[in-house]
Amino acid sequence: MTALIQSPLIQLSGITKTLKGQDEPRTILSGVDLTVHSGQSVAILGRSGSGKSTLLSLIGLFDRPDGGQYILGERDITKLPERKAAQLRSAEFGFVFQRFFLLKHLTAAQNVAMALVNGQGWHSRRKRKAKVLAALDQVGIAHLAKHKPPRLSGGEQQRVAIARALVREPRVLLADEPTGALDTETGNLVVDVLLSATHRGCGLVLVTHDHDHAAKMGRVLSLHDGKLA
Repeated sequence: MTALIQSPLIQLSGITKTLKGQDEPRTILSGVDLTVHSGQSVAILGRSGSGKSTLLSLIGLFDRPDGGQYILGERDITKLPERKAAQLRSAEFGFVFQRFFLLKHLTAAQNVAMALVNGQGWHSRRKRKAKVLAALDQVGIAHLAKHKPPRLSGGEQQRVAIARALVREPRVLLADEPTGALDTETGNLVVDVLLSATHRGCGLVLVTHDHDHAAKMGRVLSLHDGKLA
């Protein structure tokens, strides 16, 4: 199935970011331009320390650029106040990381349901349960809904984390090295699950070191010397 590429979803223009610490300031991003359309998948490659995760943090509104413009849909969110940025993160974005960040005392279903607490309004218990089971089914582990993380393999835990990101039906899915702790076969399954989200119009940005996983995306970009190529 081919993803339907629609209108521009993310538009970054001239994005810059400098890290200021105890040492000399270090420019991480220098004039980054990036456009991601609805239904499009983009892989970002680059060596460690090249700024891939920093760029993902800027896209996900966890951090702000020092310069440039960020348009989401048709809205300029470059200087969005933090309170509104947090609301937008909850409503529009899904996040998947190398670490699973699951609560060990909760079942897989309860971990996924946690994502419906913020940014999604109020859901009845029946609707919330249906959305959670649909998300778990989408990643192929609905039969493990009542299992807690210690009973799940690494790949199964990552799929719970992906279901948690997908249950809110985000417009943007951001994945930062999601297969780094997984074996090759499981990593391939996880990437295929992430890619399937684009079939309903979600924009996917995948940060990875794995060239095989990157090759599955619609576009492959490399971050080098602060710029995307």
